[in-house]
Amino acid sequence: MDRCRYWLLVQTLMVYLVFAQSKWQQQDTCSGIVPMRYRIDKISITDYGAVGDGVTMNTKAFREAIYRIEHLKRRDGTLLYIPPGEYLTGPFNLTSRMALFLAKGAVIKATTDTNQWPLIAPLPSYGRGRERPGGRYMIFIHGDGLHDVIITGKRSMILGNGTIGGQGAVWWNMWKERTLWFTRPHLIELMNSRNIISPMLFSRIHPSGTFTLHVVINYVTVLAPFDSPNTDGIDPDSSTDVCIEDSYISTGDDLVAIKSGWDEYGISYRRPSHGITIRRLTGSSPFAGIAVGSETSGGVEDVLAEHTTMYNMGVGINIRTNIGRGGIIQNITVSNVYMENSRQGIKIAGDVGDHPDEYYNRNAVPVLRDISIKNVWGRIKQRIKTLIIRGLNQAPFTRICLSNVHLLNEWGRSYSPWQCSDVYGTVIQVNPWPCSRLTSNHQNGMCSSTY
Repeated sequence: MDRCRYWLLVQTLMVYLVFAQSKWQQQDTCSGIVPMRYRIDKISITDYGAVGDGVTMNTKAFREAIYRIEHLKRRDGTLLYIPPGEYLTGPFNLTSRMALFLAKGAVIKATTDTNQWPLIAPLPSYGRGRERPGGRYMIFIHGDGLHDVIITGKRSMILGNGTIGGQGAVWWNMWKERTLWFTRPHLIELMNSRNIISPMLFSRIHPSGTFTLHVVINYVTVLAPFDSPNTDGIDPDSSTDVCIEDSYISTGDDLVAIKSGWDEYGISYRRPSHGITIRRLTGSSPFAGIAVGSETSGGVEDVLAEHTTMYNMGVGINIRTNIGRGGIIQNITVSNVYMENSRQGIKIAGDVGDHPDEYYNRNAVPVLRDISIKNVWGRIKQRIKTLIIRGLNQAPFTRICLSNVHLLNEWGRSYSPWQCSDVYGTVIQVNPWPCSRLTSNHQNGMCSSTY
C-alpha cells in the first residue's frame, strides 16, 4: 500500500471514530447556543443553470440563486440544494436566512483561475493582508453582516457527505515560489454575523469566523496536506460564543487557532474573542493543536478546550503572544488531552509572531494570566525544549495552573525539566517536574478554580 493511500485510510478511520464516539455516548454539548431552524422553502442550484460536470463554470448560477433567496425574504428562510455532482465556481457571497445544503456526492469546487478572484479590503483588525501588504483575495464562500445561516451536508443530521473543495494547491505553489502578491483566500469566512451553524461538512482548507456571534461548527472534517503553508483548520477571530465539537482536522498548520487582531490595528479595533468552546476534537498537524494567538491584540478570554486527541503534532497546546500585541489573555482552560508523537507538548510564550509594519507600539505589553492545563497525557518525540513557558520580563505570566500533566518519551520516561522564565503559578502531579517558579503549594487553591 503506498503512503498516500495509507494516510487516507488512517484519516478515514479517525473520522469514523470521532463520529462513532459522539453518536453512541451521552456527552456535553454547546451546540444549543444556536437553534436549528429547518428551511421549508427550497430551490435547486440546477434551476439556475448550474452543471455539475466539474468543468462548467457555475459562478453566475450561485450568485443568481443566492440573489433570489435574498429577495424572496421568506420568514423561515430558504434552502439552496446542491445535488450530486462537481460544481466548479468562483467565489460567492451568502445571504441571511439561508441554508446551503450539499447532497451526498455533491462537491462545490473552487476555480484555480486566480483571475476569477477579486481583491477585497483587509480585515480592519489587521490593517493589511496577513501574508502580504495591501488587500486580500476574496474568500471562496463569504458573508458579511448575516444572520441565521446554515451550511450543511445532511439534513437528517447523522453524517455529512457534501464537500467544499478549495483546490488550494495553486495558492500554495504561488506562496512557495514567491509569486503571491496578495494574501490568499480562505475557504469560508463569515464576518459580523450571528447565529451560524455549520454541521456535517467535508472541507479542504481554512474556514474562518471573524467578528461573529453565536456560531456552531460540529461534525466537520477539514483536510489539507501536511506541507501546505498556513492552512489553519478553524480560526475564530474576534468572535463570541463559538462552539466547535466532534470534528476531525488534519492540515498543514494549527488545528484551531483563536485570534483577535494584529498589533496596533487589533488594539484600536478592541474586539476580543471570548466564550469559545472546543470539545471532542481529533486531528494531526506539523504545527499546533489547540492554539491561542499569536494575533491577540483585542484579547482572548473564557476559552474551554477539552477531550481532545492529537497525533503527529508539532505542539499540542500552544498559547503565544508578543511585545506590541497588547491585549489580555485570561481564563483559558485546557483539559483531558491526549497527544501521541508530538515534537512539543506545551508551549506558552511571549515572544512569538511578526508585526504588520514598523508602527507597532513597543510599549504595548500583553497580559497573560489564569491559564489552567489539566489532565494531559502524551508521548513526546523531541528530547529538548519539549515543555516551555516563557513569559515577559515586563509582564510575567501569572496564575498558571498545571495539574495531572504527564508527558513522557516513547519509552515512558521523563525528558529534561521544563524551560521556564518570568512565570508564576502552581503545579500538582506534573511529570517531568517543572521549573521552580511553578510551585507545588496546594493551599492557594489556584488549581481547584474553574476558569
